Amino acid sequence: QAQLVESGGGLVQAGDSLRLSCTASGRTFSNYGMGWFRQAPGKEREFVAAISWSGTITYYADSVKGRFTISRDNSKNTMYLQMNSLKPEDTAVYYCAARQLGGPSRAAAQYPYWGQGTQVTVSS
Repeated sequence: QAQLVESGGGLVQAGDSLRLSCTASGRTFSNYGMGWFRQAPGKEREFVAAISWSGTITYYADSVKGRFTISRDNSKNTMYLQMNSLKPEDTAVYYCAARQLGGPSRAAAQYPYWGQGTQVTVSS
């Protein structure tokens, strides 16, 4: 069964950096579009970043553009989210997601596969 597992979350101070990883197992995701979403307490899940199967097309939410970088290593079945200049408003549970269509998407409904999430907390 396909499984996505996030790691790399934690508690950091404003201005710090973190790198999240999403490792896939159970099937090869090298031809899948993938994305990162996040959900803060009391808020709806929101799009963060997405990447095509080849890594050549990326999308970012305006709130993270210039600070976050999405990438993937298909040889390791792993996607990454490098987060720099973190802000308290970045505090959320971060989820990775995958879809069989190879292009990226900003819509959570387009992703049938989801990880369990990893907590990122940024203190001021």
